[in-house]
Amino acid sequence: MASLFHKVARFAKSPAGRRAISEAKRMARDPHKRRQAKEAFDKIRKGAGGSGGSRGGGQPPSSH
Repeated sequence: MASLFHKVARFAKSPAGRRAISEAKRMARDPHKRRQAKEAFDKIRKGAGGSGGSRGGGQPPSSH
């Protein structure tokens, strides 16, 4: 069975993979998309990803 890395490498060399890489590079140059991505990563790092705060850092449930 091929490892995950080999599968990813094979996909990256395919026409669909090259299109996906090209699209990702194009989006990375867009300041609006960069800001959206930064905000999403910041939100995940703070534990506000909606997963219930499994890594802490969130607010405890209210007692009322």
